[in-house]
Amino acid sequence: MSKRCYYEVLGCSKDASAEELRRAYKKEALKHHPDRNQGNPRAEQTFKEVNEAYQVLSDEQKRRIYDQFGFAGLEGAASGGPGDMGDVFSHMQDLFAEMFSGGPFGFGGNRAPRRGGDLRVQQRLSLRDAAFGCKREVVVHAPSRCDDCSGSGAAAGSKPEACSACRGTGQVSTARGFVMFTAPCARCQGRGQVIRNVCKSCKGEGVIAKPRKVTVNFPAGIDSGQRLRVQGQGMPGPGNVPPGDLYVEVDVEEDSRFERDGTDLVTRVNVGFVDAALGAEVRVPSIGPETENGEEPTLTVSIPAGTQSGAVFTLKGQGIPRLDGRGRGCLIVVVQVQVPTALTSRARELLTMLDEELRLGAEDAEGVSRRRVAASSK
Repeated sequence: MSKRCYYEVLGCSKDASAEELRRAYKKEALKHHPDRNQGNPRAEQTFKEVNEAYQVLSDEQKRRIYDQFGFAGLEGAASGGPGDMGDVFSHMQDLFAEMFSGGPFGFGGNRAPRRGGDLRVQQRLSLRDAAFGCKREVVVHAPSRCDDCSGSGAAAGSKPEACSACRGTGQVSTARGFVMFTAPCARCQGRGQVIRNVCKSCKGEGVIAKPRKVTVNFPAGIDSGQRLRVQGQGMPGPGNVPPGDLYVEVDVEEDSRFERDGTDLVTRVNVGFVDAALGAEVRVPSIGPETENGEEPTLTVSIPAGTQSGAVFTLKGQGIPRLDGRGRGCLIVVVQVQVPTALTSRARELLTMLDEELRLGAEDAEGVSRRRVAASSK
């Protein structure tokens, strides 16, 4: 099979800078690394092509030869001695150490410490708790560090020993041509340590599955779908590496009194026919804290005479506090005028009289209006 253009292999243009070549190499090497594509021979072949391409294009002299003469110009240089091989290993060590720092693809030396996996839980809050913030104990069902062995996995009075197969690195390397492949050590499963006397409580795992409580502070103004990170409360890592983080996803319960729109609250209040016609002071629900006697808090809204159903009144600063602490949203009150349905004979008589009176008033008003128009036209 004919070779692909080195620039095509790395996905770069021919005028790419050294830094652009380096970034492209990191991306492609990470994508096609055999340890991430086990059982995929095509990925292994592409990984070799990526390393070969970068070996040539990262060397200024070889790149000039390749740009001018193509693969034919490299036939002599490509079979160079140990110096060329050392260059390849140097590139791979530097780049992969940067890419996989703390992961399973280290190249020995002082690797950055790994950490345990992250956990995710969901916590339901009432609208009032979400509005004003609260502190809750969240129950996490996940493995926890074994107390008997302090997470080491070794029985009391003993400790893990460095693996002789990988010399404590957790990795073994195999050279295939001029490419160095690494994989987790089979003897220690990539931990770099072996346990001769296993802890009976955790059977050498260093963790035991048990529920635990984590105190979480929910800030005022938090909403459904938002997530909090509690550092160090996730899965414990292998050995004594730091644990991961706990992510708490918030789900705010619906409240029958309000509809939430960001930091604004919408509430609907029923107003009697007479109050809407004559005007009145009405009480509307509030999101504030409960009163001392346990009753729900309310606010007073002035309804002017002649208020129609669907009228909207906005109370500023009575909504949900903003997460940044800069004030609160609005409480939007939507009026729904209640029309009486069950009428006594006396109520029906009075409404009929009211209707006649309103009609006369409308006719009088219309007559006055006509007289004014006639007078102004003369």
